[in-house]
Amino acid sequence: MKYKDNWIETKEKWTNYWQHKNTGRPLMCVIARKPEIEQLSNSRPTEGGYRDVICQGKYYNLPEELYWKDMEDKYQNAERIVARYRHFCENHLFLAESFPNLNVDFGPGSLASYLGAEIGFKEDTVWFEECVEDWEDEKEFSFDPENKWFKKHMELVKECRRLAGDDFYVDMPDLMENLDVLASLRGVQDLIFDMMDEPEIIEERVKQITDLYYEYYDRFYDVIKDEEGGNAYTVFQIWGPGKTVKLQCDFSALMSPQQFRDFVLESLKEQSAKADHVLYHLDGPDAIKHLDAVMEADGIDALQWTSGDMGPDGTLEEWYPIYDKAITAGKSLWVKVYSGEFEDWIKNVDRIVERYGSHSLFLFFPEMSLEQADTLIAHADQYWSDVKGSFCENK
Repeated sequence: MKYKDNWIETKEKWTNYWQHKNTGRPLMCVIARKPEIEQLSNSRPTEGGYRDVICQGKYYNLPEELYWKDMEDKYQNAERIVARYRHFCENHLFLAESFPNLNVDFGPGSLASYLGAEIGFKEDTVWFEECVEDWEDEKEFSFDPENKWFKKHMELVKECRRLAGDDFYVDMPDLMENLDVLASLRGVQDLIFDMMDEPEIIEERVKQITDLYYEYYDRFYDVIKDEEGGNAYTVFQIWGPGKTVKLQCDFSALMSPQQFRDFVLESLKEQSAKADHVLYHLDGPDAIKHLDAVMEADGIDALQWTSGDMGPDGTLEEWYPIYDKAITAGKSLWVKVYSGEFEDWIKNVDRIVERYGSHSLFLFFPEMSLEQADTLIAHADQYWSDVKGSFCENK
């Protein structure tokens, strides 16, 4: 891979991570600015807010000719999307277990658009326009290769893959699943009432989406998979040797534990059983009540906990009960680190590694300077390698 020096070793660590037997230090996403752009690291967006913000990156010396011109240029112009990301790769180093991978999402939950929703693109977000007035008037969900948005998305992914070559991965789009898709199609409030008034209909619609998910996933997978059948998954910076997915149900924040079991759990079990490697995205304090049920899905290999928009990072001691349950259930951990300053990141991870060890842990760090990256990796090699973890020893 053009922009990644230790990819063979990185793939081995990822393979071991999914099997909960990584050796050495934990896996880490460490993306460092090259020294020649370090003086730009405190710059802020120009007028318009996001015209020179791309991919994982910030605002560093993106040539003005690569600024996106409109929403179609930003989200659907493969040549310019790849050129912007290639510029990012040329100015950064992918260290530890980070690797170059291009996000080509049509927003989180693009499966909704393949089922009839229109997409609204804005410079900093994407949304799906509700399109279901009454479930009785809606035909059964089925795979539609002629759907406008699916065709556009597939063409974009194919062209990005061609332009990327072997230089970097093109990610699996965030298709999304179960009630999160229904909420985009129907609207959150109406779906809440539907679950109370017509539970059988919603259960059947969730089943239809579950049956459809891999119809769409497999089409993208056949385009983006590598020579070993592995793929990267958008946003979460993960790779696995085989079909690798992220599953979630953000709508679960509005549900009782029994509703989650009634409407979602079986879908998660079925979807996770059909993939080789699965990360579950648990989003926000109101979703914690479903953790016990999620851990019952044997096909889920790792847990990623997010405390909510602008909340503290994943190293807070308050989150230990969440991680305790995941480790006890035989899952790996995906932990985002960003609270405080650079020195705080290291101290906070010291605690995490001491408790949970190094064999089943992935740490996602913010972009940093090369000097910081060298310091972090040296510290990890010295203090975080082959640690069993006090919780693991005592459970």
